[in-house]
Amino acid sequence: MDHTELLNRYAELAVKVGVNIQKGQYLWIGAPLGTEDFVRKVVRKAYEAGAAAVHVQWQDEKITRLHYDLAPEEAFSYYPDWLVQAHDEIVEKRGAILQIEAEDPDLLKGISTERITTYSKVKAEKLDAFYEAIESDKISWSIVAVPSQKWADKVFPELPLDKRTEKLWETIFQTVRLYEQDPVCAWQKHMSKLEERAKVLTERNYAKLHYRGDGTDISVELPEDHLWLTGSSKNQKGHSFIANMPTEEVYTVPHRLGVNGVVSNTKPLAYEGNIIDGFTLTFKEGRVVDVKAETGQELLEKIIAMDEGACYLGEVALVPDQSPISMTGTLFFNTLFDENASNHFALGSCYPTCIKGGTEMNDLEREVHGLNDSVVHEDFMIGSSEMDIDGISQDGTIEPVFRKGNWAF
Repeated sequence: MDHTELLNRYAELAVKVGVNIQKGQYLWIGAPLGTEDFVRKVVRKAYEAGAAAVHVQWQDEKITRLHYDLAPEEAFSYYPDWLVQAHDEIVEKRGAILQIEAEDPDLLKGISTERITTYSKVKAEKLDAFYEAIESDKISWSIVAVPSQKWADKVFPELPLDKRTEKLWETIFQTVRLYEQDPVCAWQKHMSKLEERAKVLTERNYAKLHYRGDGTDISVELPEDHLWLTGSSKNQKGHSFIANMPTEEVYTVPHRLGVNGVVSNTKPLAYEGNIIDGFTLTFKEGRVVDVKAETGQELLEKIIAMDEGACYLGEVALVPDQSPISMTGTLFFNTLFDENASNHFALGSCYPTCIKGGTEMNDLEREVHGLNDSVVHEDFMIGSSEMDIDGISQDGTIEPVFRKGNWAF
């Protein structure tokens, strides 16, 4: 198969499996410059599938960097109302969102952490209703990735310059199962296996998980009526979609006040064009009470202090060390891939879909059930080949869930 044919298959996968566009549905695509060829193929596939209209919102990394370098301080406390209205309209029309990632992991290196976190918070607050729709599966959404030269340079610095992007393409195609004879069928089989795993964990109904390994010794209480889910979801109209491609995780919601112990990251966290690495978080009764980082400590501290809920966990996710992405041996410096190669937690907001009736609860009811709320939702990787996880049942029985980084059942 030549590259053009693979791109066509990838575009079709993003449209038919990722957002699963329906006839008459609107599609919003967010994409950086440099991805034009792929985006045009996605637009074609979307219209062929019956999309009513496709809007592409382009981003230019060079302009983004100029903005962070040169704009006045007050610019970072502003997010335009017209852009909020555009996002709200997609929700009102029950459209779909496709985000295409190709970011330079070091785009904002050296930029003031105050500028980065101020803008992140303002954007999240203004788009609160939109993010609630995303977290509650009111609309279909998906994220896929396309290589850029700077991203490929970061991932494969040992290769000749002209081979790096090609290698990243090959690795991405591998992780999204494009080399399978029928990628759509391959994804259906893959998601069925993950859903079976999630079903077993939901039935086991653990009261708590205990993680140990590589600087981590932490217990995580799970709320009553929690559900284990996969990257496959259904929107309010009952249409399925896959939020992250690739995806290898099963995940649920922790109890906001039930996290105690120490956790250390095992892969770098790429956050808004910066790298945070070598960090340890200490939790007491759910809250982060101590932060240490070899790289990016100030930025990590500001993320955790962004609002009241940012210092609590909102997600726990299980990914075996022998997942296909992990087995590539590649460090992507991109959460879309790295979180699907490793067990991970997320600081900040939860997915209310992870508890029975959660999407119908109001904010107070969610809080009573132990769910966390925040403008932040930031995944960080903690898994390794040395990690053991025990599930502690409601009656205190201890069962192995992970041993040496992989499923124990």
